[in-house]
Amino acid sequence: MGRNVIRGLARAVILAAAVTAHPNPASSQAVANCAQRSEVIEFLLRKYQEKPAGIGLINQHAVMEIYAADSGTWTLIVTDVTGRSCVILAGKSWEALPPQPVPKA
Repeated sequence: MGRNVIRGLARAVILAAAVTAHPNPASSQAVANCAQRSEVIEFLLRKYQEKPAGIGLINQHAVMEIYAADSGTWTLIVTDVTGRSCVILAGKSWEALPPQPVPKA
């Protein structure tokens, strides 16, 4: 289970980096799942009861955040420096893991 979570997060980071690499998509490719960060967070809390579960810096221009609920739903959003957040991935069966020991090399 832990490996699947780590693999999923790695894929999410790659996807998020790809999305932020070209922040101005052509209008025909505009993503409809973006809004101001405060609106996205309020929606996730109201609709799914999701709260912050993790955060990470993608680059100088974007931050990745994971929101999760006790019910197991989760959402990964990416926010750019203008405050625009986009939902990148969402899923079910979120499971928070305790900190893991670092394996010896």
